[in-house]
Amino acid sequence: MTSRRRRRSRTALTSFLVVLALAAGGWALDATGVLGPVTDAADRSTAVATAPTATGTGVAEPSRASRPTVDAATGTATDAEVARARALLAALPVKGKAAGTGYDRTGEFGSAWLDVDRNGCDTRNDVLARDLSDIVRDGPCTVLTGTLVSPYTGATIDFVRGNTTSTLVQIDHVVALENAWRTGAQQLSQDEREALANDPRNLFAVDGRSNAQKGSGDTATWLPADRAFRCTYVAHQVEVKTAYRLWVAPAEHDAMERVLQRC
Repeated sequence: MTSRRRRRSRTALTSFLVVLALAAGGWALDATGVLGPVTDAADRSTAVATAPTATGTGVAEPSRASRPTVDAATGTATDAEVARARALLAALPVKGKAAGTGYDRTGEFGSAWLDVDRNGCDTRNDVLARDLSDIVRDGPCTVLTGTLVSPYTGATIDFVRGNTTSTLVQIDHVVALENAWRTGAQQLSQDEREALANDPRNLFAVDGRSNAQKGSGDTATWLPADRAFRCTYVAHQVEVKTAYRLWVAPAEHDAMERVLQRC
């Protein structure tokens, strides 16, 4: 009887140690960013990889409508994402902006909006479907209605497609295309520039007022009103500038560094 009890005790101890080891392994993966929270069903199926593969254009390829990992409860960048953004920012070249001469949104970056991922839907509808909730579509692509919580202000907006209502929700280029043009995009190929203009990492559905206020501003001249989102916003800018081999102007670099230091 005593021997039987000892065997049962040893078995229970072994099981406990196995469970403990598995839990520790899961914690380690989460701490390194391999595992991370996602914000919605679209993120669960398309979350961007930490080390994306390169395409034929030489640009790191995102998954469709992807975003960097954010905290599901607050919408802010995770510690791992902030650390990665700081490291990428430290590696970005810093120099003055080139002249804006020759900038032409359609001529240099393609018409708005293309279907660069060839899924049958244009980029605007892809982003609306990703960022809005309770969407209603006409067919497989066209988003007719939905609800947006603008990441730039926290305001809730009811989106209704129409000539006078669609502009309440706009798609912002996180790295503005004119800024990209003046910080290295002039050296990119046409395909690369079109990829940049339609890259889901560089796009958010936002309130039209914020998009108009921002214009072509960089981090030094404009930041989202919602301070809790600024870390995520700047992390996206740094990731996009890195992926497309762009540089940052001195004031832009310093402003990005200040934001990331406060995250």
